[in-house]
Amino acid sequence: MKLFSTLVLLVLTAIQCQPQDYGKLEYCMTLPDLLEENSGISIAQNTSYLYAINDSGGAATIFSIHPDHKQIEQDITISNAQNVDWEDLASFENNVFIGDFGNNENDRKDQTIYWVENIDQIQPGSYTAFAKTTTFTFEDQKKYPPKKKNHNFDVEAFFVYQSHFYLFTRNRIPRMEFDGTTKVYKVPMKEGAQTAILIDKFKTCSDRDDCQITSAAIHHQTGKIALLSYNKVWVLENYTGDHFFSGDIHKIKLDYTSQKESITFKDATTVYISEESSSKKQGNIYTLNLKKF
Repeated sequence: MKLFSTLVLLVLTAIQCQPQDYGKLEYCMTLPDLLEENSGISIAQNTSYLYAINDSGGAATIFSIHPDHKQIEQDITISNAQNVDWEDLASFENNVFIGDFGNNENDRKDQTIYWVENIDQIQPGSYTAFAKTTTFTFEDQKKYPPKKKNHNFDVEAFFVYQSHFYLFTRNRIPRMEFDGTTKVYKVPMKEGAQTAILIDKFKTCSDRDDCQITSAAIHHQTGKIALLSYNKVWVLENYTGDHFFSGDIHKIKLDYTSQKESITFKDATTVYISEESSSKKQGNIYTLNLKKF
């Protein structure tokens, strides 16, 4: 009996010691407890930090993580903002932009983008910052909410390009009618009330659980774009102007499904990807080497 118990213990220990299979992703770090509902990450110029936010109901705070130290080293509370539903971060030069445009029910009229300028000049520790603001409404939304078959006004993904914000919708159309279409809107990078102009559409794939766009990023030096879902990354290159789907589109299946909520470029060939925590585990940050696929 003792021998049997010992064998069972050895088997269980061996199973527990097996490395987690993250598919094509490489584990980077586990997110701190303060970021259990992480919904956005980004890197600004001239800093070593990975900036991160939580989504709806969280504090109106940007947290800064040093990837080498793997801990929060800075928190920046936005004094003139609230976190209605922060869903993505973007950066351009030394500025970080917060997308408060989560819109699950498609009934919001107060979507806002907050600007934090010269973030590289903020030292480690706790700080308060005042942000510029851009608000917007969609040119083609007439009802709040529209009929469920038109629930495609939720935004969880954006980036900055050529003095404009580019927004990608997360399609909330019911499963039976879902076709994976993400709509692309263009908003001037200006303060005050703006109109989001519909410029393009793209069908990702037809599985509602795996084809909703949850984040977007652009590598400013190369123009390479990455779009994220729970188990896929779409890489866009060699497009014309801001017709992002006119060039080469490469789909990468990650082979690891989780609530992945944000993507940002580490360099021209590598992206960071983060996920929210689940009931089973704290969320992680991963890297994906685009050159391998």
